[in-house]
Amino acid sequence: MESKLRGLPSIDRLLSDPRIKKFEEAYSHSAITSLARQYLNEVRPLISSGNPCPSFDQMIEAVYARAQALQQVGPSPVLNATGVILHTNLGRAPLSQEAMTAMRLAATEYSNLELELDSGKRGSRQIHIQSLLCQVAGAEAAMAVNNNASGVLLALAALAKSKEVIISRGEEVEIGGGFRLPKIIRQSGAKLVEVGTTNRTYSTDYEEAITTRTAALLKVHSSNFEMLGFTQDVSLTELVQLGHQYDLLVLHDLGSGCLLDTTKFGLAYEPMVQESIAAGMDLAFFSGDKLLGGPQAGIIVGRKSLIDKLARHPLARAVRIDKIRLAGLAATLLHYLKDEATGKIPVWKMIATPLEAIGERSQKWTNSLNGLATVIDGESTVGGGSLPGSTLPTKLVAIKRKTGGAAEKLARSLRSQQPPVLGRIDKNAVLLDPRTISPNDDMALLHALSKVMVDEHSQKP
Repeated sequence: MESKLRGLPSIDRLLSDPRIKKFEEAYSHSAITSLARQYLNEVRPLISSGNPCPSFDQMIEAVYARAQALQQVGPSPVLNATGVILHTNLGRAPLSQEAMTAMRLAATEYSNLELELDSGKRGSRQIHIQSLLCQVAGAEAAMAVNNNASGVLLALAALAKSKEVIISRGEEVEIGGGFRLPKIIRQSGAKLVEVGTTNRTYSTDYEEAITTRTAALLKVHSSNFEMLGFTQDVSLTELVQLGHQYDLLVLHDLGSGCLLDTTKFGLAYEPMVQESIAAGMDLAFFSGDKLLGGPQAGIIVGRKSLIDKLARHPLARAVRIDKIRLAGLAATLLHYLKDEATGKIPVWKMIATPLEAIGERSQKWTNSLNGLATVIDGESTVGGGSLPGSTLPTKLVAIKRKTGGAAEKLARSLRSQQPPVLGRIDKNAVLLDPRTISPNDDMALLHALSKVMVDEHSQKP
């Protein structure tokens, strides 16, 4: 093994190769040196365990690839033809042009982020969205943090630390990435008290669990799954009445945070933030980057006395929203106040797009493929942990393949394009849904399709 390890070149020899040396024009010598050293440190144990020593050219290619990867600033844009509107893996909600403009200005210019212009004294960054949130939600007060989970964490740490919080077993959800609500609650210092069963919980279950140590009743909307059949839960009104009867806080984690009536678009009912506040919830929590259609954020609305406590808590500093997302959130909320959400916010534009318009674009895409695809009926989904089981009718472009694995190969080729095109595979066909592609991106998508089809044809014997 010692003799094989002696075959490894020195750092200097790697760096002196012209293929690597050219990167020193773009990066510091120390950065390229670090890449080469990392590579050699990874190769040594592999050789020691019996693997052959790579050739010098293989080593250069490996370091070269790492240096090239530094130039690929990510995340990079993709064309989402999956038909999943809020695709978590693809960044969830795309933003409106107005939101992007506001975020660009916040990023490139100085601003009055925490300055009261009248007095010249320090102010709160929350002032820029408090009024907007209060108006759209009908709440006394509001604040924004970096995501919904941190909003729940902050509230329970500030209002229920070392005390009990009662929740239905059927509402102990797991969110993305394997994070479970009960664990988040425990991190706040609150003690979780579970009541009812997985499928049925009654008001009496909550009432029987109340003790002198109880601080709050917590209701969680199961926004990322649907429970059907023999079920029972407690309504907002019932829970509020019970909580206030015992002088307890009643909190509502809405998850997605919807401000429009989804049933008007042919979707299932999704609880609205305004309804939660109108029912008397003390605090409601929801996300900014799901059905709201804005940047990632956690939004808390409700009673002013409680919001004030949250704002003063030390954890508020750790989970505060940054200036760029704050600007994007404010611009997104304005769309609701101007009654232009379905015309300006991409998520709602996609949801509201008529089937006829989608069919016309599907036919246009199909025509460009000269008989290699057909238009079929299909369904789009909202995604992003919102409206599980609820779909919208759509028209899909189906590129069918005869042999097993051919559809996967085609999908992989589409993902390798610039920008990458992502569809879905069903019954050995690649399916592309225009609902989740902006009409402005049609030319880019058709160019990618054309290139892939030409390449595929040229590879046939």
